[in-house]
Amino acid sequence: MAGQGQAGLSSGFPALDAELPGSGWPRGALTELIPAHSGIGELALLQPALLECVKQAPVAVLAPPYRPHAPAWAASLPLERMLWIEASGKEVAWAAECLLDSGALGALLVWLPAQTDARALRRLQLAAEGHAAPAFVFRSLQTLRQASPAPLRLALSGSALGVQVRILKRRGPPCERLLCLPVERPVAQTRLAARLTPVPVLHVLQAAWA
Repeated sequence: MAGQGQAGLSSGFPALDAELPGSGWPRGALTELIPAHSGIGELALLQPALLECVKQAPVAVLAPPYRPHAPAWAASLPLERMLWIEASGKEVAWAAECLLDSGALGALLVWLPAQTDARALRRLQLAAEGHAAPAFVFRSLQTLRQASPAPLRLALSGSALGVQVRILKRRGPPCERLLCLPVERPVAQTRLAARLTPVPVLHVLQAAWA
C-alpha cells in the first residue's frame, strides 16, 4: 500500500506499515481501534508513533477507561508532554472535537462511549482533517459491525506473541491478512503507582484556545 495518498506516520512495525495507505498511521484522519478487551497491548502498539508525536506537541489522553499509570508511560514517553483529560458521556466527543480543532496536539487518544453516534464521528473526522496529528479513537467491541467515517479501522486481539491486528477498513483494496505484531504486553497494573494528575476538560480547552 506504500505510495498511496498522504505519507503516514510510521507505526514502528514494518509488517503493519506495509499494509497501511501512506505506509503508516494516517495524519489528519481518524484511526479507529477496536480491542477485544482492554489491556491486550493496544497502547504499546501506538508507543513508537507517539514517541515521534510528542516531539512536535503534547499528546492528549482523553477519557481512558482506567487511570493511566505513569511508570508504564514514562518507560517510553516524557510525562511532561502528556495530557490526561477526564470527560464522560457526550462530553467526550465534544472535547475531542475541540481538541482536534485547536491544532495544538501532537496526537489524540480518545475512548468514545459506545453510544456515540455517527454524526459525532463525522464531526470528529472533519475536525481531524487539515492537521498533521494522528487521532486514535478507541471503541468497544459492540461497535465492530457499525458503519464508521474513519478511513482506517482495526480490530485488535491479544496473542502469546503480541497483538493480532485485522484491518477492517482502509483506503484502497481490502486486506485479507491477519497480522501478528511483536508488541510487549502491558505491565501488570498492580505493580505500578500512578503519578499523573487528571485535568478537567474545560481547563484544557481554555488553555488550547488561549
